[in-house]
Amino acid sequence: MRDRYPGRTWADVAGRDGDLPEVLVQQSNPPQDLRDIAFARYTDQQFFDSEMERMWKRVWQFACRDEHLAEIGDYVVHDIGRFSVLITRSPDGLKGYYNSCLHRGTKLKPSGATGWSPDITCPFHNWQWNLDGTLKAIPCDFEFPQLDRAKACLPEVRVESWNGMIFVNFDRDAPPLLDYLEVLPDHFANWDLTGWYVATHVRKHLPGNWKLAMEAFMEAYHTPYVHPEMTRTVGDQNMQHDIFSDHVSRDLCAMASPSPTVTNPPSEQELLDSMLVADSALVGERARVPEGKTARWVMAEQLRNQMRARHGLDYSTHSVPEMIDSLKYHLFPNLLVYPAPGLCLIQQFRPDGHDRDRAIFDQYVLHPKPRDGDFEVASVEVIREDETFASVASMDAFLASVLDQDTDIMRLQREGMYASGKGAETLSIYQEARIRHLHDTLDKYLEGAK
Repeated sequence: MRDRYPGRTWADVAGRDGDLPEVLVQQSNPPQDLRDIAFARYTDQQFFDSEMERMWKRVWQFACRDEHLAEIGDYVVHDIGRFSVLITRSPDGLKGYYNSCLHRGTKLKPSGATGWSPDITCPFHNWQWNLDGTLKAIPCDFEFPQLDRAKACLPEVRVESWNGMIFVNFDRDAPPLLDYLEVLPDHFANWDLTGWYVATHVRKHLPGNWKLAMEAFMEAYHTPYVHPEMTRTVGDQNMQHDIFSDHVSRDLCAMASPSPTVTNPPSEQELLDSMLVADSALVGERARVPEGKTARWVMAEQLRNQMRARHGLDYSTHSVPEMIDSLKYHLFPNLLVYPAPGLCLIQQFRPDGHDRDRAIFDQYVLHPKPRDGDFEVASVEVIREDETFASVASMDAFLASVLDQDTDIMRLQREGMYASGKGAETLSIYQEARIRHLHDTLDKYLEGAK
């Protein structure tokens, strides 16, 4: 493995408590062109417009979870820039339509809308379509003798689902979703998220380009300086970074393991007593670390027991890192998925309208579905750019604090890009390799190679 933090690696930490599954043993971080990345890729309107036309219209992008569209008639609106898709569950399955009336172009449903409806009705002149997209009714029908009713169906956008997540694609000629996912289905073969649901959904408007916003979550080089309180309990600069293919990369970060920057690391018992990351409601009260064991092992055992007792879920074959670590997979262009039960998240970053300088950040916290099937999918809680995650009562306090630290610095980065006399960023060879890879894949779309 080339040029990475010296000393104990994530693999060293993860392997202390037993064998790892093959998907976590794999390492892949191929050589790259170490060029600088121009700030114009974040700040230039023409570059942004090219992204919208040549990339966003051709990629599979996460829109919602299966539980958002559980019943026939449920719908969700997914927006990306000025594009908008109305996704619904029809009697024939999932359907996606351009969110625009065939009469005068009015949006059929407002941006970000969710709900239930027996049909699709334009709010302007009441044109109606069935859930399968066929025309249902037109007021003053006699006024449109030129209209071929059989052909007046809502134009469709492709919709497919995988592992409880629903994706859309504007490109009718794009490869199937499973092909686009590349190695993800194999890696997630033992990480089933279909039995989970969205317990918390927070959306924040951010002061920066969508790539700038997301890239803060693709490296931990900044952690000792932006999140110093995390360094005693979270491995950061010794994380493992893997690049598997054009669309898939990941980072693996050890929980209950100190940063390599810590000069006086805590004991295993101190780690367990002070562990701040993971859902404490799932893990339960802290115990003593048995002789010869680690804080990580204790946390994983407690979580296995809680999952079995509360939800009837058997994680006995899952390794310690599969239970508690941050196993963060990036799917190009804008999705991060964390499958470990102790930190099960989905994060998504996208342009905020047609503004290259602002982004929308969605965070979904997933919990196991109760055994009795009685659960309520969380409604989205929207916070403005000047509001904090800490102000959201439903959020874990520590996680909210970390997200506030991440997002507070984004305005400085955006403003610094415009103020720069250099005009480009210099990325590290390993810890920031996946950021460079993001731009490599983006170029393939912009140049027509994908």
